[in-house]
Amino acid sequence: MVFEQELEHLTSPWMRIQPPPEGSELLAPSRLREAVGKAIPEKEVRSIWYHGTDRTAHVSLIDSDSLVYVNPYTAAVVAVVDHEDFFHFITDGHIWLWLPPEVGIVVTTWSTLVFFVLLVTGLVLWWPKKWNKVTRAASFKIKWRAKFKRLNYDLHNVLGFYSLIVAAVMAFTALMMGFAWVADGVYWVASGGHPMPEREWGGVSDTTVNKEVAETIQVDRAWIKGRTELANYHPDEIIVSFPQTPSDAIYVCTDMVAGTWRDVFLDQHTLDVLPSSKQAIPDLKFADLLFRANYGLHVGATGGMVTKIIYFLASLVCASLPITGFLVWWGKRRKKKKARKAAGPTNHSSSLSQIS
Repeated sequence: MVFEQELEHLTSPWMRIQPPPEGSELLAPSRLREAVGKAIPEKEVRSIWYHGTDRTAHVSLIDSDSLVYVNPYTAAVVAVVDHEDFFHFITDGHIWLWLPPEVGIVVTTWSTLVFFVLLVTGLVLWWPKKWNKVTRAASFKIKWRAKFKRLNYDLHNVLGFYSLIVAAVMAFTALMMGFAWVADGVYWVASGGHPMPEREWGGVSDTTVNKEVAETIQVDRAWIKGRTELANYHPDEIIVSFPQTPSDAIYVCTDMVAGTWRDVFLDQHTLDVLPSSKQAIPDLKFADLLFRANYGLHVGATGGMVTKIIYFLASLVCASLPITGFLVWWGKRRKKKKARKAAGPTNHSSSLSQIS
């Protein structure tokens, strides 16, 4: 999942387009909606996601799992693909283990809490009682030529230490998404003792005067406003939605950078920014910036390709820890059994001698 975007771009030719002629401009949402409407007349367009100047835009449809990829310069429909692809399947497994969501999210969240506790206790066990040349070598180096038992212990102990910080960040950011009490506590600390504000999703357009759905030109204007007024980063990467009822807001998503984004809701009739919209990144306080960056921190997108590679390697180590840890536990269990068997007859004879 760390390299999801990169792998999808490589394996999905419909996401790429030929470089447009110099001076070409992206077409407005209404033009792309019109083209999709002709190609798939039985479906209504929900939203359009522009992925920048060098990629196709993808269109989501109402009551459909299909995504329509469109050339944003010519409005030509490039492909219609199923949204339930490989990465969507992997995401479902990562979040709720392919179980019913209300069950799976509980399992994964509590498992993550257990994993975080194991990381902390593992650091305590790793910490040498004395710092000298021998303990430093044992704590920071893997003895590759050792027997399997020692090698397995080093793989668990040493690699676990090197991946500890990244693993803890991955686990804790997941806990912030899974447990409300963790999120509330982090916000309280980061904000200097202020409670987390209630976060309303969506918005309602003013229908006191306007009784009908606004014309499509309003979505085009919202798209222009998003690119020229609202966006601080990557203005050509933007999502816009089409309202279905007179009270719907026009959803605009901008500032998609390093795993963060900004959700903005506009009144479809006036294009005023509604109160439920998120603030621009430069205007955020530390606590709000921390929460905005939480997803990027979780998936390793914060530092670009460098952090993605680090997260990928740390994820491999995290996947190995239960295996190497189980083998360490199993080895100690067998050792204790052998010790009890060896001590059993001796203790028995000793007792008899005392009785006699």
